[in-house]
Amino acid sequence: MIRIPEIKLSLDEDESRLIKDISTKLNIGEESIKSYRIFKKSIDARKKNDIHFVYSVDIEVDKEDVLLKRYAKKGIIKTPILKYDYNIKAPKEFTRPVIVGFGPGGIFAGLALAQMGFKPIILERGKDVDERAKDIDLFWETGKLNTESNVQFGEGGAGTFSDGKLTTLIKDPRCRKVLEEFVGAGAPEEILYLNKPHIGTDILRNVVKNIRSTIISLGGEVRFSSKMTDLLIEDNKLIGIKINDEEVIKCEKVMLALGHSARDTFNMLYGKGLEINQKGFSIGVRIEHPQSLINENQYGSFANKLGAADYKLSGHFPNGRSAYTFCMCPGGMVVAASSEENMVVTNGMSYHARDKENANSALLVGVNPEDYGSDHPLAGVDFQRKWESLAFKIGGGNYKAPAQRVGDFLKNMPSNNSGDIHPTYMPGVTMADLRECLPDYVTETLKLALVDFDRKIRGYASEDAIMTGVETRSSSPIRIVRDESLQSNIKGIYPLGEGAGYAGGIISAAVDGIKVAEEVANQVVKES
Repeated sequence: MIRIPEIKLSLDEDESRLIKDISTKLNIGEESIKSYRIFKKSIDARKKNDIHFVYSVDIEVDKEDVLLKRYAKKGIIKTPILKYDYNIKAPKEFTRPVIVGFGPGGIFAGLALAQMGFKPIILERGKDVDERAKDIDLFWETGKLNTESNVQFGEGGAGTFSDGKLTTLIKDPRCRKVLEEFVGAGAPEEILYLNKPHIGTDILRNVVKNIRSTIISLGGEVRFSSKMTDLLIEDNKLIGIKINDEEVIKCEKVMLALGHSARDTFNMLYGKGLEINQKGFSIGVRIEHPQSLINENQYGSFANKLGAADYKLSGHFPNGRSAYTFCMCPGGMVVAASSEENMVVTNGMSYHARDKENANSALLVGVNPEDYGSDHPLAGVDFQRKWESLAFKIGGGNYKAPAQRVGDFLKNMPSNNSGDIHPTYMPGVTMADLRECLPDYVTETLKLALVDFDRKIRGYASEDAIMTGVETRSSSPIRIVRDESLQSNIKGIYPLGEGAGYAGGIISAAVDGIKVAEEVANQVVKES
């Protein structure tokens, strides 16, 4: 096939017109095009009076070589082969590898190993996604927290209760593999070609269950409510792990696909001698606006013809700090994401339809190890806990979150009502002063960012925009060091994904999981 870039369609034109436009562009008859598929679809909204779709399309046609030569200067190329194969097969005898964690990194590490024939044992401290959803709903409705089954812990990881964004900045052929596996498990096919694909938490829950079923059908094992509580080490080499302080699993290779909230596990790993470094992350709030305001700013008069709009903003300010938006959830809600008692953590979530009234996004300020006040490898965890505990206290001590109108925040005065925008956070908010649960340099930078971002999205710093605190789990505050063989300083232990400090989102964590699974598989083959 050959790839035809930059095909433009107006918002009113049907995709069936693509064939006609391609035939005109290539000066060939429509009947010459045997088949076609959309490779990429995006919205060009740079000119508000001329918003349109832009496509790249792969076509099957006779005389490909002639067309490639004739139109090479117009960006037409031979379609690259995107199929990704492992080319590794399990030996007849081997010790089954163990994966700890069933978020994106653990899921795709497990799927890759299962597809190669290695029958992995996967341990997840939380519950399966259906039981987990019940615990989360109970928490949101009543404030009753299950510290082992929540937005952070359980099947699918934190990403399952988010927007299900599948964007990434990494360039790796495994990215396509991940998307194809998602589609095969029930995700919409459009994620293969949309410029900013997302699944939505409602669909993602079933997708995760379907991948689990595939792993099991290939001989893998997935065990829930199974928390790794100890490592068994001899001569600086792994010989086994302990589950729930009772059961011992003898193993030679364990892949640590931990989430960034596995703080008790981080502490255990540090105590067992794993090399861990501090890592910077970000802290801030969730900010909510009417979705209609975002749509009008991004799409102008075309807002009613397109879906919920998103945005991505960033800035570097005179105080030496940077701020940016992260995990923007169009038509979504702010959710309670606590995993420890007496601490408040926020996150964002959207369903596939993105049809709720408010848009929300993390509005974050970068923090560095120098801000932690200690050189201990886990000082970033203590730093997070400090602000989460203050948010719990200021919110009223019942998992309600402190919230503030942007207008009041900019005037340095607490809010006593939510104005015209209804906060979506459950189990509810307490109007307060967010300066009491954020570092001074963070609130200072947030004020600068709000003014700056309002120039880019008119109304961003409007009086009634709602900020809810605190968001502290943007990424892991640690990195578990690994060498060129992707092992820690203790042989047989393979850190991976977001919690270990090697990823930042569903796709990058999944890709890292596959990468480490391949390394483990190669090592098993070499040693057999």
